[in-house]
Amino acid sequence: MSDAPRFDLLLTHARIVSLDDPEGGYGEIADGAIGCRDGRIAWLGRHDALPAGTHAERVLDAHGRLLTPGLIDCHTHLVFGGVRADEFEMRLEGASYQDIARAGGGIASSVAATRAADEDSLFASALPRARSLLHDGVTTIEIKSGYGLDLDSERRMLRVARRLGEHLGISVRTSFLGLHALPTEFADDRDGYVSEVCERMLPALAAEGLVDAVDAFCENIAFSPAQIRRLFEQARALQLPVKLHAEQLSNQHGAALVAEFDGLSADHLEYLDEAGVASMARAGTVAVLLPGAFYALRETRRPPIVALRDKGVPMAVATDLNPGTSPLLSLRLAANMACTLFGLTPAEALRGVTAHAARALGLDDRGRLRAGMRADMVLWNAHTPAELCYWVGGNLVEQVLVAGATRNGY
Repeated sequence: MSDAPRFDLLLTHARIVSLDDPEGGYGEIADGAIGCRDGRIAWLGRHDALPAGTHAERVLDAHGRLLTPGLIDCHTHLVFGGVRADEFEMRLEGASYQDIARAGGGIASSVAATRAADEDSLFASALPRARSLLHDGVTTIEIKSGYGLDLDSERRMLRVARRLGEHLGISVRTSFLGLHALPTEFADDRDGYVSEVCERMLPALAAEGLVDAVDAFCENIAFSPAQIRRLFEQARALQLPVKLHAEQLSNQHGAALVAEFDGLSADHLEYLDEAGVASMARAGTVAVLLPGAFYALRETRRPPIVALRDKGVPMAVATDLNPGTSPLLSLRLAANMACTLFGLTPAEALRGVTAHAARALGLDDRGRLRAGMRADMVLWNAHTPAELCYWVGGNLVEQVLVAGATRNGY
């Protein structure tokens, strides 16, 4: 019997960007090959080092094209009803995020539209958005609830998120964002709504297997650190990881709070201070940068990139795809924005949409290319990794592979 390796798929003559470099580089192999078996990477190395007699059911010649891990969008609000293009016009006329929210727009507008939509309608509207991300090289998506703000509507959103993953054959991770905004029926009872979320909604949805992580919006127009602490304590009791929208519009010290609970990530972070950076560094909490919202809101205060870099806080990049403040359908464009607006290097941005994004979701089986990892990969019509951040718009994807196979929708 031959000892030669047998693969389901063998990719040859690829310029591999493994991102499996402890020094933070690209981890490039100029003329590489990858053998996949049972949805995992079984062999990776130089093409001329392939063992003699290697057999594969399918061979894909990359012809020198770039091969990277599948991209990971670790912060989206992809499922929602309605659109909010009118708010875009209002902001251009000078209205602030807070002005729109206090006037009944913003999240409240999306809540009304989402509550009015049935599950099939939500799925039908979300599917093209998910496909846009897939066509841009995304193989894992995080999707939050938070536009229902009652048990039935939040359940409907999370069920749609699960359906999207099943339909497209990609990985979808869900985050319960019950503390996103205050629904009108609790307008005079904020603490009562917090109790509803902590004592009724989260336990029910977790018991149904719909929740992978718990999120909240810590802000002076949303929920206080004390209220979010109640939620995080309940999440801990249910053995669910936590993450947080933190320091987007003001410094509420939310990053330190989520780090205290060993949180997966703190997201936005424009007003993050040095103490918050230090807390995140100690806890290993990922900083998720959301340049789409920064751009759409025409903000001027950037996250403290230098401090995060100096303290060794891993920096992920995500679209924050949502109907109001980041209607962004391209993770690769978010990476470009992270470079041009926030000052990341292309290597940092690419790691931010792969390896660090995986960490922000608590996933250790993807985001890098090495033996044993999931065979989530993208073959690009590009020859250098910086091109993925350099080109603004357009479609660079040649082939998307999830667990070593082409998936529905690409």
